[in-house]
Amino acid sequence: MKGVFLDYASIDSGDLDRSLLAASLESWDWHDASDPGQVAGRIHGADIVVSNKVALDRTVLAGAPDLKLICIAATGTDKIDLDAARERGIQVSNVVRYATPAVVQHVFSLILALSTKLIPYHEEVKAGEWQAQGNFCLLNHPIREIAGKTLGIVGAGELGQGVARVAECFGMQVLFARRPGSRGPQPGRIPLQELLPQVDVLSLHVPLAENTRGLLGAAELALMKPDALLINTARGGILDEAALAHALRQGHLGGAGIDVLAQEPPADDNPLLAPDIPNLILTPHTAWASREARQRLLDEIAQNITAFRQGRARNCVNCSPS
Repeated sequence: MKGVFLDYASIDSGDLDRSLLAASLESWDWHDASDPGQVAGRIHGADIVVSNKVALDRTVLAGAPDLKLICIAATGTDKIDLDAARERGIQVSNVVRYATPAVVQHVFSLILALSTKLIPYHEEVKAGEWQAQGNFCLLNHPIREIAGKTLGIVGAGELGQGVARVAECFGMQVLFARRPGSRGPQPGRIPLQELLPQVDVLSLHVPLAENTRGLLGAAELALMKPDALLINTARGGILDEAALAHALRQGHLGGAGIDVLAQEPPADDNPLLAPDIPNLILTPHTAWASREARQRLLDEIAQNITAFRQGRARNCVNCSPS
């Protein structure tokens, strides 16, 4: 069987061992990246395709008659037309739980950096402000303890639960939002509109879907406390970036830690890249990207392929319920 990896460089910068994945098939084509115009030609004749962020839509899939399995090198499925794949008998498998330690670590890196004003103080030391004044310390920026504060979490899956466990170790109270668009009972969950005014920190952990796209806009941000922190390590499309930039400029939020943007890589005119936005930390979609997490991801893809070849549907996201 032949496999094609469409965007291998999005996972491996040369520090991973891909031997398990390489051994899962007799033949591989490895591509560091694939432009949209290259995808159809590259997957034609392939039995298995691996994609991290390369879109595979209905038209592209129609030109790949031999394709039997799509392995998403991620958890989110928004880049794959799952219905079209199902109609063509193509199984789609993703990878789950591989990056939980890395994402949780990143979330609290952002929360703690914003709460302690880590970056402003670091910049002031480099600029000589500590050395130039007579006091033994600088007190130019207010520092907040997170113990006793309330953390709101949107998304109670693997990542949301992982963040909640660590938050409790810091002495935070945790509230979970009711899942957007849900109709059934969810005991202990609070509707988002009621949760937002209560939290000191809000952390997003939902996939990008029709019921989460644009979930937080100007109206929702206006419900939050003026000193609240917003953390997004989920997907950029969940959040109105222009509304967030405005809220930070106007002092309607205490700060934000953002790891994901609606367009990646972003255009230079993205509203969150403006140099005058205060209390904002931007990271380039690296919350998931520890070496350990990326190695687990490669090995999990290999296991998905091996299971498929043995007739087992492992981590299948478009299989009919049994």
